[in-house]
Amino acid sequence: MPARDPGRDATSALQRQPFAGPLRPRAQRSAAAMRGEATRTDAPGDQALAHGLSGQGVDWLVHAGLAPYAETVRAMEARAVAIADGAAREAIWLVEHPALYTAGTSARRADLIDPDRLPVFETGRGGQYTYHGPGQLIAYPLFDLEHFFTDIHKYMRYLEEVVIQTVGEFGIAAGRIKGLTGVWVDPDNSVKARKICAFGVRASRWVTMHGLALNVNTDLTYFGHIVPCGIQDKAVTSLQHELGAPVNMESVREILKDKFVSIFEVSL
Repeated sequence: MPARDPGRDATSALQRQPFAGPLRPRAQRSAAAMRGEATRTDAPGDQALAHGLSGQGVDWLVHAGLAPYAETVRAMEARAVAIADGAAREAIWLVEHPALYTAGTSARRADLIDPDRLPVFETGRGGQYTYHGPGQLIAYPLFDLEHFFTDIHKYMRYLEEVVIQTVGEFGIAAGRIKGLTGVWVDPDNSVKARKICAFGVRASRWVTMHGLALNVNTDLTYFGHIVPCGIQDKAVTSLQHELGAPVNMESVREILKDKFVSIFEVSL
């Protein structure tokens, strides 16, 4: 039976909308956060951070090693509550997980082709089945959307744009496919289109959780034991697969960071 990580709040329908350009100015943050009185929730399971940078109330946190999934989700949910209460800074967590599958709120049991292959976690994010594992860069933005815009669909378009511009720095032209979630290589070719990044989010009191999974040096064979995101006729790819060589993960993180700064207009 799948391990269960409960999610109590509504998830996004992830409807497709175009990227709308730069953000409007951010709303005033809570007085406690602005005074620097926020309490800090550490990385999952009290694991050491490779580094953590703070600026303007947003922390950039990189987890050292592989982050246990259940502990990560519990810590993420606790941090989200603290953010909503004005007791913690917003954050972007960067992690890699050990090999596992997660089931979103729309997951169909039939799409888990080999249920004994890896541990399976039911979680509160939107979407269906996906794979997480070493070599895949996971970004969990914990944003209070009342400081940006209270529109989950618009938030998804901005996350997609972060990834589109990130992989573009490696010479990979990627984009969106109408009616499908994710960022795709060759999105205009119905036969060759392949997903390089999956998305699944949840929001509670307008604080976002979960986020994106960018395949960098991912072992793509694990996707063959599920129907990724419920999409049967599209392949999955990675930066390594597209470029023909492994890619330095720290380089990808730094580029991703720059794109979050420019697109979401945050200081990290």
